[in-house]
Amino acid sequence: MDTLWLQIDVLWPAMLAGMLVVATHVPLGQEVLRRGIIFLDLAIAQIAGLGLIAASTVGLGDHAPVLEQLIAVCTAIIASLLLYQLRKHDPKEQEALIGVAFVLAATGSILLLASDPHGGERLRDLLVGQILWTNTTQLFWVALVYTCVLLVWFRLRGAQGTWLFYPLFAVTITLSTQLVGVYLVFASLIIPALAVRRLSRRRALVWAYASGFSAYLLGLMVSAWQDWPSGATIAWCLAFIGFACYGLSRLLPKPRQEEAVYKAAVVQEQASRVSDSGLST
Repeated sequence: MDTLWLQIDVLWPAMLAGMLVVATHVPLGQEVLRRGIIFLDLAIAQIAGLGLIAASTVGLGDHAPVLEQLIAVCTAIIASLLLYQLRKHDPKEQEALIGVAFVLAATGSILLLASDPHGGERLRDLLVGQILWTNTTQLFWVALVYTCVLLVWFRLRGAQGTWLFYPLFAVTITLSTQLVGVYLVFASLIIPALAVRRLSRRRALVWAYASGFSAYLLGLMVSAWQDWPSGATIAWCLAFIGFACYGLSRLLPKPRQEEAVYKAAVVQEQASRVSDSGLST
């Protein structure tokens, strides 16, 4: 009984962290799929991690943790706005350039940690996360920022144009990477959104949230039961539940298209591309 209560005491902050991640990653992940920029989250997560490692390397981590966070967030926002400029390129070139940014950020982190005796452990934490070691103070500030992100995204995205996605995405990914790691950030963004693509917009949001929350709960329970790494277990649970949701969605009648708002944004962005290309010539 004491062991059970100890596990619950450890798992509930991790579950809360997972709920916070899913709350923001589901709508942003759906936008990633709509825009066709699948590897954007990996690139920004790695760039944010590079900012954290760089700040820690110069000694800011222990003495100025707030400054360290600001450096990571600013690095990710600047990188996201630079990647936003890639929309003028062909989609295949855009994905290739995002992949190059990911590789450079990943190898840059390796170079910065080359002389660190704990570099391998820090790099592993960046990739797979430490969701079981989250605390209530950290989650309070993350929840506050995520709430602001969701309010801005659902209320103002139409008024502010398509560029708003990139800085919001950068802030969210920076915090999420520190909670759950790069791999689980990618899985939380892509798998629930991909599993419900055949559903109508409102139904897809509900199903994606349900599958994400269920996967985190199941993954944490299984990892505690089998003593498996939590991040990897949650990623596999996201995949299994996502495949199940996708199979169920195929049995439902094909929904009407409810993308009028998004199509208007796409048309606006295409017009912006034409205008930008005309000015460049």
